[in-house]
Amino acid sequence: MSRDAPHLLDLPPPAPGEALEVAPGLLWMRFRLPFALNHVNLYAVDEGEAEGWALFDAGLGVEETYAAWEAALAGPLRGRRVSRLIVSHFHPDHVGAAGWLLRRLGNPPLHMTETEYLFARYMMAGGETTEDPLYAGFYRRHGATQEETRILIERGHNYLRRVTGLPAAFHPLERKVPLVLGGRSFRLLIGTGHAPAQAMLHCAEEGILLAADQVLGRITPNISVHAMEPEADPVARFLESLEDLRGEVPDETLVLPGHEQPLTRLHGRLEDLAAHHEARCVVVREFCGREPLSVAELTPLLFTRPLDPHQKSFAFAEALAHVNHLVARGEMAWVEKGEVWKAKAV
Repeated sequence: MSRDAPHLLDLPPPAPGEALEVAPGLLWMRFRLPFALNHVNLYAVDEGEAEGWALFDAGLGVEETYAAWEAALAGPLRGRRVSRLIVSHFHPDHVGAAGWLLRRLGNPPLHMTETEYLFARYMMAGGETTEDPLYAGFYRRHGATQEETRILIERGHNYLRRVTGLPAAFHPLERKVPLVLGGRSFRLLIGTGHAPAQAMLHCAEEGILLAADQVLGRITPNISVHAMEPEADPVARFLESLEDLRGEVPDETLVLPGHEQPLTRLHGRLEDLAAHHEARCVVVREFCGREPLSVAELTPLLFTRPLDPHQKSFAFAEALAHVNHLVARGEMAWVEKGEVWKAKAV
């Protein structure tokens, strides 16, 4: 390992409903997920006896999450109220239990970035679950079969089954307005690419970054293109966000991610994440340089292990993201083969 390589902290993850103090007054919790990525990290910041606990992320809206929250409220969080809930982004493993949790706690304030709140409300209102031909046309255009299209659209219905709503009012997080939690001043940083405007909280004085899913220690956050924004370039947004983090957050910061272990040596990990996406672009160019390929044809070449429907939807959307990025860079182009679009190297 090089001097600058990221370092995962060798800490035993807390069991669901339990907590580990990773910094003074800052608790790490971990709840289970019913996916290949089988857990999500949640955090609680001590705001003092009068205020109570500020929570960072809510978990997935399923019974196992509710049971874990009940155990945490009766265990490490007992004896004090919850002062507020901060949700990093709209993905259901982070926002899904928010409605249930806020109701359970007597409706403390909800804090989100405006974009993530509105996007979550859009998805909870139906979003991509409609039978609008836009969605079927999007997947069929990129080579998905009728059955694959059904599975990919069904992912939107899965979202609705794993969220519990959001209140009609919220407190928008603002970059120029520090969030003071228990005497600590946290500055909002915005992560793009994985989500539209993911909230990260940086306490420069104590060297702490609540990073959500923008920086993970071993895996890379999913970067997807969706039907509502079919020509988007989220890879470019993600890479720009990594550069912003490098300039704003010191290397030795304690990074508290949304999954896996806490880590240090942030800048080495930022380099790894950027290199991963450049390597994927090289592979995409190589495959599409041999012959034009649809996204459906490209996906199993990029993701060679067997995928369940949940994983396949992510893989399809990420394959498209890399093609869109290369098209935006002028290194690839779309060609129409009948009703299917195929990508070719130029």
